[in-house]
Amino acid sequence: MERVLAAFVRALRAAGSPVSTAETIDAVKAVAFVGYGDRQVLKDTLGAVLAKSETEKHTHDALFELYFNREAPPPEALEDAGQGDSEAEFDDLDVESLMNLAANGGRNAAAAIEQAAAAAGAENIRFATQVPHYVRRTLQLLGIDHLDQRILEGLQKGKADEKATQAMMAARETLQRRAREQVQRYFEIYGKSATENFMNDVVANRKIEKLSEHDQARMHTLVAKLAKRLADKHARRRKLKNRGVLDIRKTIRRATAHDGVPFDLAFKFKKKDRPKIVVLCDVSGSVARYVGFLLMLLYALHEKVADLRAFAFAAHLFDVDETLRNNEFETAMTQIIRMCGGTTDYGKALSDLMETENSDIIDRRTTVLVLGDARSNYGNPRLDLVREIADRSKRIVWLNPEIPSLWGFGDSVINQYRPFCTTLTHCATVADIERAIDDILKAYD
Repeated sequence: MERVLAAFVRALRAAGSPVSTAETIDAVKAVAFVGYGDRQVLKDTLGAVLAKSETEKHTHDALFELYFNREAPPPEALEDAGQGDSEAEFDDLDVESLMNLAANGGRNAAAAIEQAAAAAGAENIRFATQVPHYVRRTLQLLGIDHLDQRILEGLQKGKADEKATQAMMAARETLQRRAREQVQRYFEIYGKSATENFMNDVVANRKIEKLSEHDQARMHTLVAKLAKRLADKHARRRKLKNRGVLDIRKTIRRATAHDGVPFDLAFKFKKKDRPKIVVLCDVSGSVARYVGFLLMLLYALHEKVADLRAFAFAAHLFDVDETLRNNEFETAMTQIIRMCGGTTDYGKALSDLMETENSDIIDRRTTVLVLGDARSNYGNPRLDLVREIADRSKRIVWLNPEIPSLWGFGDSVINQYRPFCTTLTHCATVADIERAIDDILKAYD
C-alpha cells in the first residue's frame, strides 16, 4: 500500500501539487482505514487529505482517474509489481504463457504487463518520444524475443505452419498494444507534467525577442504559475518574519506578577510595508514585447501587489491602469502601444509623471520599476527628476532589455541614470523578469 500511494504522491508533485511528507503519512493512515474496496470512497478520502485548493483538487481528480484506472490491475498487484524494481529480477515468460496472456487478458494480464513495465523503468518516463523505447523494453522483459523467434521460424516453414504463425503474430500485436497502453498511461501520470515543466523552463529562459507564436501562447499559463510561485513564496516568508522575536525585558516585567515565572511572553514586531509598485514602461519598438510580459506578471500578482500603478510612454506618459483592467490583455497592449506612439522621450515622460497629480503616488513605500533601454533620441534626460524620484521613493529598479555592451553608446543615457538606481540589470527573458519581481518583493518581506 505504501508504495502505491508513494507513487501516486510522486505523480501529484510532478503535476505541481505541493504534497508534504506529513500529508503523505496521513494519506497512508486514511487508506489503511477505508481500504481500496470502494473506488469513490478512496478518491474522496485521498482528495480530502492531499488536495488543499480547487486547482489541486482538479489535478488530484484527473490523476486519480489515470492512476487508479478501472482496467488497471488492483493495488495489491501493483504492490507486488514493485517488489522487484530492476530488469534482472524479472523472469520473462515462455511462448505458451505469452499466448495465454494475449488471449485471456483480464487483470492477471494487466498485472503482468504492469510488472514488466515497472521493471523496465517506465515510471521514469518524461517525454512522449520515450514511449517506443519503454514499450520495447517492456515486451523484451515479458519474453517477446522468444515469440519473435518462433514467428520467424514459422514464416520460414511457409504454409506448413501458417495458422500457428498467424496466431502468434496476432498475440504479439495484442501484447504490443497493451504494453503501449500501459507505457502511455505512465506517461500521462508521470511524464506529461514533467514535459510541460521542462517546456516552461525552456520558454522562460529563452530570449523574449526569439519567442515564437507557439511560445507566446504558452506564456499565459506560465506567467500564472510564476505569479502563484512568487505569491506563495513571499506569503510564507512574511508569515515567518511576522512571528516576531522574544522581548526579554517586557517578558521579565510581566513575570513579576507571577513570582518570576514567565507565563506571559512578550514579542517584538517590526512593522513591514505592504508592497507598492509604480511601473514606468517604454513601449517603443522591440521593448514593447518585454513590457507585455512584465505587466502580465505584475497583474497576475494582484493579490500580492494590490497597490500597483502602471504607466506607459514613448513621446508622452499615459496611465494605463484602466486600459489593463478593463480589456483582455492582448487588446489592452495593442491600445497602449497605439496611444503611446511617437519618438521616445524619457525626459518628457518623467516630466509628465512629476508635474501632474501622479507625483503624489511616489512616497517612501514605493518601488519605482522602470523597463526600457534609456534611448531618448538625444533629448534632455531630466536627471533632476530622476534624482527627485530617488529621494522620494523606497528604491528605483531599472530593467534594460538591451545588452550591456551597448549601454552608453549613441543616444543611450542609461549610465547617467545608473547612480540613482538601487538596481540596474539586463533583462532578456521571462525568468529575468521573475527574478526582478522576486527581488522587489523581498524588500517588503
